[in-house]
Amino acid sequence: MVKRQFSIFNCLNYIFLTLFGLSMIYPFIYILVYSLNDGKDSMMGALYFFPRKFTLHNYAEVFENARIWQAYKITLLRTVLGTFLHVGLCTLMAYALSKKTLPGRTFFTYYIFLPTIFSAGFIPYFITLQKLHLINTFWVYVIPMLFNFMHIVILRTFLQGIPEELEESARIDGYGDFQIFLKIILPLSGPVLATIALFIGVSHWNDWFTGAYYVSDKELIPVQTLLQEMLTEAEALSSSMQRAAQQGGQTVNVNMAGATPESLRMALLVITVFPILCIYPFLQRYFVKGVMIGSVKG
Repeated sequence: MVKRQFSIFNCLNYIFLTLFGLSMIYPFIYILVYSLNDGKDSMMGALYFFPRKFTLHNYAEVFENARIWQAYKITLLRTVLGTFLHVGLCTLMAYALSKKTLPGRTFFTYYIFLPTIFSAGFIPYFITLQKLHLINTFWVYVIPMLFNFMHIVILRTFLQGIPEELEESARIDGYGDFQIFLKIILPLSGPVLATIALFIGVSHWNDWFTGAYYVSDKELIPVQTLLQEMLTEAEALSSSMQRAAQQGGQTVNVNMAGATPESLRMALLVITVFPILCIYPFLQRYFVKGVMIGSVKG
């Protein structure tokens, strides 16, 4: 009797998780289907799992825009460079703080921890960036995101779990601190470094706020900020079309090939999300392991 109840529970659990997973995946499927369908035809609705009138013109229209390529270049550059520098700096800081022999170890820990609790607000932060001459420059994307206290805590906790005998044997062989860090610590820290790289890489890729408020040069706008601008423009256009429809005017804004602002927006959404979807599965196997070994000292 108990075994039957357990099996029923498992069956219901699998059904619930399957439906829940499908509900999370379907919005992405809908966006993909909409982007691959003719824009004018999409406005009739009833698009579910497959394009009704397949076309790649939406993507062609997006890639013909020179701003897309420039925004993509800025986003890729800030993600790669920002992730590399962030992981490198946080790992060095965590390695130093993991040593009990570090003079002032407690002071430095609290010194970098307290600013994460108290925030001065938007205006003082903007003034700080302005005084550092970071406003309207590429480095406003990279330098403010070099530090993250929680990432340092995860890395430090993991590094404290590495046996000290490994470093002692390396010192007997004549290794210095930097050689130990490069040849012993980094190779052993692969899973947790991949986890931190995933965290900060996704943050860089999805960040639209910095480009919207701290950068006015159109050549430095990342793709997420450009997408946010297009979403705003699409909403404004949709409102104007509704007003025109109520007044008996033009109801649909469609170019000769059948693309609409909504279909172009869906195509840009797919182009924006696709790189992360390609990278994430390769880092997923390190994700759970990296979080666990970085949060619990073994």
